[in-house]
Amino acid sequence: MEIWLNPACSKCRSAVEILDEEGAEYTVRKYLEDPPTAEELRAVLERLGLEPWEITRTQEAEAKELGVAAWERTDAGRERWIAALAAHPRLIQRPIITADDGSALVGRSEQAVKEAMGRTGGGRTA
Repeated sequence: MEIWLNPACSKCRSAVEILDEEGAEYTVRKYLEDPPTAEELRAVLERLGLEPWEITRTQEAEAKELGVAAWERTDAGRERWIAALAAHPRLIQRPIITADDGSALVGRSEQAVKEAMGRTGGGRTA
């Protein structure tokens, strides 16, 4: 299991606390320091079952500067969104947890974090 996080984010810190309390095995990706590529974003979007605009933090200053609210949310516009997320990782919703079963979740609630652990064989340390 891997968690993409921003250490300054309270939802990310809460997710890590839950993982630690449950003894989960996971790796951390500080995605602002190690931004995902467009290819990695396509893969995680597939795992999430979401479109790029569904994981974009549209209220961020960068999003407003880019004018993403006016971008088309269609297959034709999809790559533009992915390119923006790759170039501006602060726009990526967080935390994203990739489970060992091939799925992924946006872990903004305790329930979502625990669901991700359940998809990873319980996520407990051996």
